[in-house]
Amino acid sequence: MGISEAEFSATGVRIERWPRSLTRAGQVLIKDGRLALLTSYGRVIESAPVRAVRAGKPWFAGDDSTVATVNGRRYRLTMGQRSHAPKDRALAGRFLEAVRGAGGGRS
Repeated sequence: MGISEAEFSATGVRIERWPRSLTRAGQVLIKDGRLALLTSYGRVIESAPVRAVRAGKPWFAGDDSTVATVNGRRYRLTMGQRSHAPKDRALAGRFLEAVRGAGGGRS
């Protein structure tokens, strides 16, 4: 795997597409240059090459939340829903770094 490719995995992620929640215990996975949003059962909600994904942290998002635009659809991703430990809040930052490191854009 090249240096520019990033790997990221988080479980227990609340995935919302306004105005509704799609899952409260989903998974965000970046593997082999693709980002996938999955339900708690492993069903793909959305998938795209990471370089086509835009991600950022808007002013209204908490420490554990980001917004990602995948295939033109905006998703709010809230990391670490199962635990409120400070290390889980760092997942949002690691997700943004992984998207940018793999060539994705910033919202």
